[in-house]
Amino acid sequence: MTVKVEVIEGGVPHQKILIAGLLLALIGLYLSYLDVIAGTQMFAFFGGLAAIAALIWGSHTIKVLASYGIGTGVPSLGMIAFGSGVIAYLFASKFGIAAPIVAIIIAAIVGLILGYLANNVVSMHIPVMIKSLTELAVVGALTLMGYSAMMTGSFSFTPSSPVLFSLTTGSVKVLGMAVPSYQYSFIGGALIATLFLLSAIAIQHPFNACLGPGWKQDRMLMLTAECGFLTMMLAAIMSVALVSVGAALLSFIIGLIGWIYTYSKYICLSKRDAAAWLDMKPIPELEGH
Repeated sequence: MTVKVEVIEGGVPHQKILIAGLLLALIGLYLSYLDVIAGTQMFAFFGGLAAIAALIWGSHTIKVLASYGIGTGVPSLGMIAFGSGVIAYLFASKFGIAAPIVAIIIAAIVGLILGYLANNVVSMHIPVMIKSLTELAVVGALTLMGYSAMMTGSFSFTPSSPVLFSLTTGSVKVLGMAVPSYQYSFIGGALIATLFLLSAIAIQHPFNACLGPGWKQDRMLMLTAECGFLTMMLAAIMSVALVSVGAALLSFIIGLIGWIYTYSKYICLSKRDAAAWLDMKPIPELEGH
């Protein structure tokens, strides 16, 4: 029998956050596809914004699931989100413009299977387990797809535009000739592994940092956005190896502006919530204890 130990009160309902996160992530991914259509790399930053939208949704999903008393499992939820999401992301990347939709479908299937195993084989018996792991798998797939679009200009294995990089193969010049190089790519160069870890931290850290009796939804989600923009800045720096300096710089500047705004807002919200506890008296000691 599972008992919910913490209730989410007030704030935006989770279902609205789910819908907004899903739609904004899809819109951002398809806006990044303008790179393929226009043969440029300057729309790549939309991929980073799509990833941040997915992270905010996923962070609240972790809050919903962790409300059933699995607080010590929060870091593992970040890992399972991207461990399952990466499967859907890699499989869907070969479907071109349909890749985001295919990723959602495959991730949902993987998440459903993992949720069923967790509840019925591992016997966790948490009411929202199947739904939450399904959501987290989709979030993981969309986040990785978004950051990959930002770092390469495309979320396809083999983009049709000659100015965009394949996820698996780049090229280097040897004696003036372009030679294929698997290391010079998002997957071959292990950039996907770095983004895997950075994104997993970004999705699980906010709830861990904000949990407790003073938890507030807006403060946690603001911290998620801040972590997402910080990850976007780091991804922009790494993307210099794969996209033009101009595209990388644009992504970095947008990430920096977003990070400054969300960080300052998070500090204000933290001061607000900290001040609300200043007048609280210590917990009284019971006689004889």
